[in-house]
Amino acid sequence: MPNLLMIFCSPRISPLLTLLIVTTLLLAKKISCVDSQYLACKPKSCGDGQNISFPFYIRNQQNASCGYPRFEVFCGRNGKPILPIGGNQYVIHRIFYQNQSVRVSNEAVFAGNTSCFRPIQNMSLPEDRFKLSSNQNKSLLLSVCNRTMVLNDTELMRYNIGCYGDNTRNDSVIAMLENDPLLSYKLKQCSNVVKVPVTLEEDRPEGGEMLLKRALERGFMLNWTASNCSECEKSGGRCGFDSKMFQFKCYCPDRPHSRSCKPENDKLKLELGLGIGIGGSFILTLLYAVWHQCTRRQGSSKFLSKNSFSSTSSKADTEGEYLGVPIFSYNELREATKYFCCENELGDGGFGIVYYGKLPDGREVAVKRLYEHNYRKVEQFMNEVQILTRLRHKNLVSLYGCTSRHSRQLLLVYEYISNGTVADHLHGEQAKSSPLTWPIRMSIALETACALVYLHASGIIHRDVKTNNILLDDKFCVKVADFGISRLFPNDVTHVSTIPQGSPGYVDPEYHKFYQLTDKSDVYSFGVVLIELISSMPAVDITRDCDEINLSNLAVSKIQERAHHELIDPCLGCESDENVKRMATAVAELAFQCLQQKKEMRPSMEKVLEELKRIEVGESIESQQEMQNKVNVLNDVVLTSSPPNTHEDALLKEARPPSPKSVTENWYSACSTSTSGSGL
Repeated sequence: MPNLLMIFCSPRISPLLTLLIVTTLLLAKKISCVDSQYLACKPKSCGDGQNISFPFYIRNQQNASCGYPRFEVFCGRNGKPILPIGGNQYVIHRIFYQNQSVRVSNEAVFAGNTSCFRPIQNMSLPEDRFKLSSNQNKSLLLSVCNRTMVLNDTELMRYNIGCYGDNTRNDSVIAMLENDPLLSYKLKQCSNVVKVPVTLEEDRPEGGEMLLKRALERGFMLNWTASNCSECEKSGGRCGFDSKMFQFKCYCPDRPHSRSCKPENDKLKLELGLGIGIGGSFILTLLYAVWHQCTRRQGSSKFLSKNSFSSTSSKADTEGEYLGVPIFSYNELREATKYFCCENELGDGGFGIVYYGKLPDGREVAVKRLYEHNYRKVEQFMNEVQILTRLRHKNLVSLYGCTSRHSRQLLLVYEYISNGTVADHLHGEQAKSSPLTWPIRMSIALETACALVYLHASGIIHRDVKTNNILLDDKFCVKVADFGISRLFPNDVTHVSTIPQGSPGYVDPEYHKFYQLTDKSDVYSFGVVLIELISSMPAVDITRDCDEINLSNLAVSKIQERAHHELIDPCLGCESDENVKRMATAVAELAFQCLQQKKEMRPSMEKVLEELKRIEVGESIESQQEMQNKVNVLNDVVLTSSPPNTHEDALLKEARPPSPKSVTENWYSACSTSTSGSGL
């Protein structure tokens, strides 16, 4: 045994053993990891034999990230996949993925196993999804005619393809080609004439009951436009769509990737990992035992010297400060988060992942781990530290500390906020179990406005105001978070010229157009937040109509039409509570002012806060007539939507035990509200 120890403890052999052990463990971990999205996007079938895959996905069988937005299908009768388009439902007969085309027929025409037809509906094809195939040059006219007239007309009878509605109706359905010579005078006494595209068989004569009925059943061809999935599939991946980044994504068996899974490299790594793992597993125990003896005998070895140096560096880090905040070591935060365990993950945003942790002194914390591939991570790290160290406000999240700029990873340590985000409570999982009451929503609006007033008074523009960045504690008190893209705003300038940043649906349209950032940019974003509070709808929803995908467009349209009741969430009880109706309507009008396209038309955050306080106590800045006149003037202003721009950075999501009181003292307390449920 001593001789064996001398061999393995040799300075030349020991590093090789270390490398072998580390490589084996890392590759074994890589092999055992299978990307969940890759498994979720496995092709599925409704039962008719054809597999549904990207860009389509089946409702309740596949995740929405497995296909393009609004390419959702569901399983209908007889196992047929159904594709909803423009309010109608179309049976999918066959999908030609290589040609990006699909053959469908209008399901509304047929009534299952009966010979009758359902009420015929016009076909609608939104241009953003599907278009008729270029070789689709035949159109069939369907119309409802009096059955007696049809039976007495031998020429018209050959076009009769069934009854209308049910067997008790005295009507017939006539199907006739658009260019049929009988069309001009035979259908004048018929109604509900609808044009439907069909594909006729070239080797059969036109006309006749059976031919036209088969044409309807066979359907017609549609083309779609989507990213090419062939490269991803050839590399062994499965295609999907990233709804946050609005882009195509290739899900690989062991990791997400942008375009290809690179099968050759992965195959080599897999074979290497299996070979090393299986071949060396029976000696790992022996190697560890020998290595352990070596480390005890060679305390001055290179490997241990390196570790000693690392420990000294970590100790030095913990004894300093950076810009006035405590420095934590990487190892300390790694242990606090249980080695950044996925079970402790609170949120995944554009710049980093946030984990729940518990420090040795008992404090619960949220640790943001900036992405390694983010080339601007050092800038964002320093920016957030510089911003938060100069702020003290009860409605802003507190920064407990950070790692050194020279640490192996950049980590920010915040106070832990236990009750998730406002977005969670408005249109997330928590909204289903316990929707926010109006007093709490009003309190959220007031406290958020108070925090923004303080920021602007401190010369800071947040630049990413959204419900995902407004956190709630166990008493529903607001904590505004995420200052990674905030900007210091000098007092002697009117604007700062910078590339627009922010979240889709919240970005100031004038800032996006002219690259000029002002404090009114935060006002616009806050206007979207106000609409979310009264409507419970998300800022961006691609399932809404094209001109209403952005909530700001939808809100402006409803307010201009005096249709506030269509905007306000029914669960708030406006119909039974006149006071809630008054306040919600007044908040909508205030949001309308914040959402003006021109920044000069928007109020300052101080004015917004003042108006919110007066709405709460039942007062008004202006008389009802003056307010109405102001709204009438604003209605004449042309408003545009804010296009999507950059990241989604949801800081804290899952509920956990209440956090301890913040260590930060001397809170700025110029803002206070009396709304019940605020917890202040």
